[in-house]
Amino acid sequence: MASNESPVVVTGATGYVGGRLVPSLLAAGYNVRCVARRPEELSDRSWKDRVEIVKADLSHPDEISVALNGAQAAYYLLHSMSSSDDFAEVESTMAAEFSKAAEREGLDQIIYLGGLGHDGVKNSAHLSSRHRVGRLLASGSTPVTELRAAVIIGSGSASFEMLRSLVEVLPFMIVPRWVSQTRCQPVAITDVLDDLVHVLGKQDFYDSTVDIGGPDVVTYQDMMHAYARVAGLRKRLILPVPVLTPRLSSHWVNLVSPLPIQLARPLIDSLTSDVVVTDEHGGYARETSNQDLEQSIGLAVSKVRGQELPTRWSNARRTGEELGAAAPDPSDPSWAGGRIFIDQRYEICANDPEAVMTVVRSLGGDNGWLTFNWLWTVRGFVDKILGGVGLRRGRRHPTELRVGDPVDFFEVVEVGPRLLRLRAEMKVPGHAWLEWRVDEVDSGCLIEQKAVFVPRGLWGRFYWVSLIPIHAVIFRRMLKAVVGRAQAQPSDL
Repeated sequence: MASNESPVVVTGATGYVGGRLVPSLLAAGYNVRCVARRPEELSDRSWKDRVEIVKADLSHPDEISVALNGAQAAYYLLHSMSSSDDFAEVESTMAAEFSKAAEREGLDQIIYLGGLGHDGVKNSAHLSSRHRVGRLLASGSTPVTELRAAVIIGSGSASFEMLRSLVEVLPFMIVPRWVSQTRCQPVAITDVLDDLVHVLGKQDFYDSTVDIGGPDVVTYQDMMHAYARVAGLRKRLILPVPVLTPRLSSHWVNLVSPLPIQLARPLIDSLTSDVVVTDEHGGYARETSNQDLEQSIGLAVSKVRGQELPTRWSNARRTGEELGAAAPDPSDPSWAGGRIFIDQRYEICANDPEAVMTVVRSLGGDNGWLTFNWLWTVRGFVDKILGGVGLRRGRRHPTELRVGDPVDFFEVVEVGPRLLRLRAEMKVPGHAWLEWRVDEVDSGCLIEQKAVFVPRGLWGRFYWVSLIPIHAVIFRRMLKAVVGRAQAQPSDL
């Protein structure tokens, strides 16, 4: 077994899988060396001070040796799909040089995450390149463990984000016929990470290829329907037709999805091949049962990007530990994590933070919202007609708040000396929060007011966009009214 004293190298540490693998390795007791072309991209990770970070461009052979020096094992988690049209040649060259460097440095093991798919059949350029990389890594004397996975279900996974975008935005889809015919065996990111850690240092997996996947074999159409069910969307109408080629489909995805077309095109090409676990490569890496498709999607349907998700915005009240690797992460690209709309405003108040928070904590109920109270009343009336809670709940206390208290059609989810966060419980096509945060500055204090909305489906996007003019007036005046009320109070400054 690999020594916990010698470092385990993680290439692609700034990427989707690599950024999530590092905490798993640390939890298992390994010393970790992260390799990155731009180490500054790791500066916001919570684990950055617990790892060794090496700056290296692995397209340069001499820098590969520096990255692997003194290590006993290395994870190869690199791909070049979005960086070059000729990504297959780039990936092959890098893999061949990595294999040579691993042999020179005397590594015990290379662990590579590739793509599912049958050898000896015509695959897409993406899958063919993934398989070729595995063969090139194994061309040297260093034992290689190749894990092959299909669609990885988790917030930030390119394949999952493409699925999320299509289902969220389009209630009706015309799709290529293979969407309803091609078989896939998706797997949860948490299971992928468990398998990657499980095979480390185990000689039974040296020089072997292992297929990994979840328990469900489905079509991509099945996956779309499963996402809609888990996300609480109406069943999507999907019409398969024979005339849409993968190239045409990639342009269509480019219109409705935030994924770069350079990344979407090879991914869509790969969807035309069956990608299921076979006995050809010896089955699963572990004997434990994996999460089924809807369980995996349930963890991955996170409402916002960033580390703040589990404790700040999640409507499911899950902890960060329960969401784990399925949650958004700072390593995720800007297109990951689902759509989020934010109205964020700032004002300076000449009084102290406590004066501001006294005003903020008294909003709602008989005290009103300081501006356009008649509009709040109308909104509450409409909500009541739609079957919501309306405004009649008011407040438990005119000035005091605690977590779980109602504030009209909001609920208090976090309250502190300089923070108040409310979650909307009115009928809306999505999830909404309202927050105030106060920080001291030289001239008094800075108030941040933020409204956050995560839409559900296309109607949710229309809902937010249609209210932008109204929100612009209400939220601006409400914040100014808070400042005015606070400045009228006695100051402790």
